[in-house]
Amino acid sequence: MARMNRPAPVEVTYRSMRFLITHNLTNATLSKFIEELKKYGVTTIVRVCEATYNTTLVEKEGIRVLDWPFDDGAPPSNQIFREDPGCCIAVHCVAGLGRAPVLVALALIEGGMKYEDAVQFIRQKRRGAFNSKQLLYLEKYHPKMRLRSKDSSGHRNNCCIQ
Repeated sequence: MARMNRPAPVEVTYRSMRFLITHNLTNATLSKFIEELKKYGVTTIVRVCEATYNTTLVEKEGIRVLDWPFDDGAPPSNQIFREDPGCCIAVHCVAGLGRAPVLVALALIEGGMKYEDAVQFIRQKRRGAFNSKQLLYLEKYHPKMRLRSKDSSGHRNNCCIQ
């Protein structure tokens, strides 16, 4: 069986939001992946494809795993990122080129970036990101400004998972 050539993980940072877009992993690649997550200070993994690895080892390292699967080319659910500013959230799908970049683009748009800028920003770091259905979805997406609210002390609530 031919091995798929997958792009390396890339970090996307905007304001106080930090994301690591990556491809899917397996139990065989899990140990190396955990080291990569630690290098970036990842606190949460959002898995948007079917499960291909056991989360026990990841969770033992203090990294939570959220399953938000949706079909490639389909719109994601209404979940949104909400974490402490400056945290790093890893988002992965099978190849790290479709569903994961879409979720990160949505967070950037919710944080105030225009859709065209979000697409270009991610594509500069992740060549081949987004298919035509995903681009159309992002173009028509209307931000709800969920990541631009301020808390009671006047600080912005940027990077999040809800």
